[in-house]
Amino acid sequence: MAKATRKQALGRGLSALLKDTPNINAATDKNAAKLVGSIIDLELDAIEVNPFQPRTYFDAEALKELANSIKELGVIQPITVRKLEGNKFQLVSGERRFRASKLIGNKTVPAYIRLANDQEMLEMALVENIQRKNLDPIEVALSYQRLIDEIQLTQENLSIRVGKKRSTVTNYLRLLKLDPILQTGMRDGFISMGHGRAMINIEGSEDQLAIYEKILREKLSVRQTEDLVKNLKSGTLVKPKKKIVPAFVKNSLKDINDYFGHKVDVTLSATGKGKISIPFHSEEDFNRIKNLLK
Repeated sequence: MAKATRKQALGRGLSALLKDTPNINAATDKNAAKLVGSIIDLELDAIEVNPFQPRTYFDAEALKELANSIKELGVIQPITVRKLEGNKFQLVSGERRFRASKLIGNKTVPAYIRLANDQEMLEMALVENIQRKNLDPIEVALSYQRLIDEIQLTQENLSIRVGKKRSTVTNYLRLLKLDPILQTGMRDGFISMGHGRAMINIEGSEDQLAIYEKILREKLSVRQTEDLVKNLKSGTLVKPKKKIVPAFVKNSLKDINDYFGHKVDVTLSATGKGKISIPFHSEEDFNRIKNLLK
């Protein structure tokens, strides 16, 4: 308890320092050393969100759970902000904690103060975002690409900044070569990064999309997808065998289709046993077919 009290007193002292010298904007400014690197309770209204934040979607339910946790235990890990003009600040990291604190009506939040220019802000926001475990592969790839484009980093320098092997960085960046529909599928969790990597060397959106649809339709594993791509590239892709329909079925299909008003699907096993599937397009259509079967 004594520790908590001392922290609060420290926060009040820094608040007074801010009011006395609001224009601390560089490391060389008077009293900058006292402020920068300190933790202070900041008014939420004095903080603006980070325009460089790569993440734009925040799960409402998860945010509510975090808000309830903060209501019970407080903000355990301070947010990080940079000092702007006057007594204004901008988020570097911790937007979920910032939003959750606002959600429960808190007026202040513990914040770690630092100084940073726009380029440093972008880099810090991107790198901090990349370290999160719940990012999808495309979010990571886009963050890597922004660091390369806007901070002018090479892949080698980027790998050092984010603490990843260069090959890992390259594998993520290559995902951005995939058709946008595949990228969306990866972001929505329909396919994994492994599926995406398997399709990177397939040229042409049509072939990529055809394989993507097959993965979804047949629930292919990454290994099965890799084999499918390998066969496609070698020109040995095995085409599905044409169904052999016995004459007694073929001769009756038209009558069955006409009777039900739909094209029915007939499947047969090697033993000669079969199954007839009748499609329907609405509740009324289903009831119509049901009456025909009475």
